[in-house]
Amino acid sequence: MATGLSFSSSSATRFVNNIQERTSRGILLTLVMTSLLSACMLRLVQLQLIQGQQNRQLADQNRIRLIPIPADRGNLLDRKGKLLAANRVSRAVYLWPRYQTQAQWQQWATQLGPILNVPAAEILKKLQDVGYHSAMPVRISQNLSPNAFTRLAEQIGELPGLEIRPESARNYPNGDLGAHALGYIGEATADDLKAHPEYPMGMIVGQMGLERLLQSQLQGVWGGRLIEVDAGGKELRLLGNSPTKAGSSVKLTLDLELQKAAEKALNKRRGAVVALDVKTGAVLAMASGPTFDPNIFTRRVASKEWDRLQGEDKPFLNRAFQGYPPGSTFKLVTAVAGLESGKFSPDSTLVSSSYITVGGFQFHEHGSGYGVIGFREAFAVSSNTFFYQMGLSAGPEQISKWAHRLGVGETEVLGFEKAGYGAAPTPAQKEKLYGEPWYAGDTVSMSIGQGLVQATPVEMAVMYSAIANGGSRVKPHLLASQTNTPATQPAKVGLSPSTIATVRNGLIAVVQQGTAKQLNDGSIPLTAGKTGTAEVPGQEDNAVYVGYGPVKDPQIAIAVVVENGGFGAVSAVPIAHEMYKTYFKPSSPAKTKAKPK
Repeated sequence: MATGLSFSSSSATRFVNNIQERTSRGILLTLVMTSLLSACMLRLVQLQLIQGQQNRQLADQNRIRLIPIPADRGNLLDRKGKLLAANRVSRAVYLWPRYQTQAQWQQWATQLGPILNVPAAEILKKLQDVGYHSAMPVRISQNLSPNAFTRLAEQIGELPGLEIRPESARNYPNGDLGAHALGYIGEATADDLKAHPEYPMGMIVGQMGLERLLQSQLQGVWGGRLIEVDAGGKELRLLGNSPTKAGSSVKLTLDLELQKAAEKALNKRRGAVVALDVKTGAVLAMASGPTFDPNIFTRRVASKEWDRLQGEDKPFLNRAFQGYPPGSTFKLVTAVAGLESGKFSPDSTLVSSSYITVGGFQFHEHGSGYGVIGFREAFAVSSNTFFYQMGLSAGPEQISKWAHRLGVGETEVLGFEKAGYGAAPTPAQKEKLYGEPWYAGDTVSMSIGQGLVQATPVEMAVMYSAIANGGSRVKPHLLASQTNTPATQPAKVGLSPSTIATVRNGLIAVVQQGTAKQLNDGSIPLTAGKTGTAEVPGQEDNAVYVGYGPVKDPQIAIAVVVENGGFGAVSAVPIAHEMYKTYFKPSSPAKTKAKPK
């Protein structure tokens, strides 16, 4: 009996233990299942409720594309409506970063590079800049050549994420004509995009000149196409469309034919040519040499091209804003200072000689001297000693005063940034700037446009415009919309009528019988002006000429500087002659205006 009871107790114990073990396992399994279900539920809540909108957007981006559509840039027109900068149809290559892995793009970049003539490293950098997971495309090449288009078209099905789009590209139909005034365009930089968050990736912006200054008017508004695509990127249907808005066209004051004449005559030599309307200040021509073709910036710029643009001849430099010693063309200012000082009258005469001695130094004439002469002959023969004496008598303060009133150091082309200025310092300014006293020799050099005196070609044209129009300093400008507005209203400089008449008479004599008499060959109406040969230390002299015409009814002022061109009569005057011929040709309305009433 005892054995039977013992057996029954042991069995019961085992039975209880089995029940407990099974219960524990059930509880554990229940807890595991509950945890898994809870995790799934939590993840489902997170995906559908908390991150639902974001995930729907990501899903849409896998099948929906927003394709930006560049707007046509506004045209730049000359004063008669002729095209200076326009647009043409081209093809561009875009890559969609998220359609390939980084490793795949690295492989494809080596194949695309030679076809597009773009280094693989440059392609990869553009992808890295936007990120390999970006849902927006990045443009890697513009103005796709026909050969490159054919080669890419054969491979486009094998390369997910590559797209060829038709676009509008900037075109300068006249090549390098007026490049320094017009400027050029390029893709927006990181700084541009930061300053303008509204710009889409690949935005084209002006980088120099009027293209940059008029960016807000020319840029237009980009549009877009919202499309649905399949897994291979093929377009299935259009979901939405936002139309582009072309930029506004802008009419300039430049005259295309006059600009052509200026650049042809300058012939890519270092220097500048500026032509102004003497009454309004409208810039009719602005040439600077050497120049560059802005069309090269509508595509990738080759390293050799960029090196040339950075070379010692500085093709980017707008020499119309560059300060130069004006040489004898500055004698106009010395004459004005002498007459307005009250120390000289229109009938005054001075003895010219082979040289004068000041402070123990000899300052020479062109030759042996011209004897006793007045203003008219002094201008005609460009007598140095006549103007030496006048400058010493009037004083440097008077010369500086009238130089500034006539535009030296004071003139800018409205809207142009970083334009250079000339200088005609007083003794006090010299001492402040250079820490040196003013010497009598400084006054002598100043009197004939040498030494510390500098003027830009734009300022030279402004100075002569003031004599031509009766004593008002014009405000140069390049936008036709600015002409005859309060912003460009000429300002009276305070010249007396007798001073204006005396200087005019001298400038006419230069053309009739003096150093610029080749302009008086009968091919154009009578003009007035002054030649200059400006010394450049260690180099050949600069050739300078500034004038206006016609004498009976002044319309146009022209300033010419040819660096290291030698005599103004030899290198600068012929350029002005070609400009006048173009301006006064029979078909030109200006010639009709110039006829005596």
